Amino acid sequence: MLILVTGGAASGKSAHAERLLCERAPSSRLYLATMQPFGAAAQARIARHRALRQGKGFETVECPLGLQNLSLSQRYDGILLEDLGNLLANERFAPEGAGDAAFGSSLAGIAHLQDCCETLVVVTDEIFSDGLDYPPETARYIRDLAALNRALAVRAEAVYESVCGILLLLKGEKNA
Repeated sequence: MLILVTGGAASGKSAHAERLLCERAPSSRLYLATMQPFGAAAQARIARHRALRQGKGFETVECPLGLQNLSLSQRYDGILLEDLGNLLANERFAPEGAGDAAFGSSLAGIAHLQDCCETLVVVTDEIFSDGLDYPPETARYIRDLAALNRALAVRAEAVYESVCGILLLLKGEKNA
């Protein structure tokens, strides 16, 4: 099962995603973190996310890129990918990333994760809401993230959006 959870920054999407996965994955749970700890703000966000999932039975693996090559020692009841925007940015902009092939690399990584679990919950960002113009490279990243979001939404059994901390079902059934 694939579940997509989208929302704006600090909308509560990560907490909702954790709860959704915990409801569906009775035991073995993997939290796949993609954020690279660049700077104090990123480190603080990582620490907050670690604290949020403490005591929920998650094993944590940090894998900022190259998901399609990730070797896992077991099959999991559930995997939570936090988050698609970071993964795509890492693949596109990191020297060791996929560069122009970031879209395909990210999609292949997600397909690989689906093969490694019963339920995959992917957290992603709401984009294009700000109406701003961006430099060409950033605009391409945003277009790729939008395309990834659309591709996953089509494949997902359930799609949710977190708005002001409220989880809204966009596709599927509540118990999907």
